[in-house]
Amino acid sequence: MLAARLKTFLEEKGVPYATLPHEPAYTAQGVAARTHVHGWELAKSVVLKVDGAYALAVLPAPAHVDIERFRAATGAKTVALATEEEFKGLFPGCDVGAMPPFGNLYGLPVYVDERLTKDPSIVFNAGTHWEAVRMDYADFARLVQPRVIRFGRG
Repeated sequence: MLAARLKTFLEEKGVPYATLPHEPAYTAQGVAARTHVHGWELAKSVVLKVDGAYALAVLPAPAHVDIERFRAATGAKTVALATEEEFKGLFPGCDVGAMPPFGNLYGLPVYVDERLTKDPSIVFNAGTHWEAVRMDYADFARLVQPRVIRFGRG
């Protein structure tokens, strides 16, 4: 079931979306395979600690966060990957590691790797390990208002 906070938000905003139920998957590449979506179209959410505060980095499934590139692009002094133990309470109603890229719903700034802006749609975890969402990228960008930078490698 779609994370309640996400479902309510999308429905209140009247944004069309499709749910993609799938067998449980615990990695972004696994979700891409189970939903038959190309890995470069599937967005994964990575929690970072940026100057001591949490932020959500959203990038294509096969890519990795280039910490130095992210730091330089944002002007941050320190950037590090957050551990699951550190961020497990940040996304109430979501399975750990299956959070959607809507950091705005959880009080987090969102950074999107510019490569995700090239596709007309975006697919992402719906807050569980067995359901994804597909929606227009333009709707996602309008609702989240992420900062778009180049920070992925791979």
